[in-house]
Amino acid sequence: MCRSIKTLRPPTTPAVTDEDIRAAALQYVRKVSGFRAPAAHNREVFDHAVDAIAAATHDLLNGLQVRGTTPTSQD
Repeated sequence: MCRSIKTLRPPTTPAVTDEDIRAAALQYVRKVSGFRAPAAHNREVFDHAVDAIAAATHDLLNGLQVRGTTPTSQD
């Protein structure tokens, strides 16, 4: 769906930053909403969605266990 979102799962991307996670969340919200940048009256809900998806992505990456690797923290 979002071709510009890169894979963040280790070991594919071993050094995932909060910026990487937020960029992926922003791309997702842009794609789903159809807006590159929301109008002023939609800014709050748009930003909330980006924050929620970034948090969910962070939780997902922290919880994944990849075969052949030792668990690491993305904190």
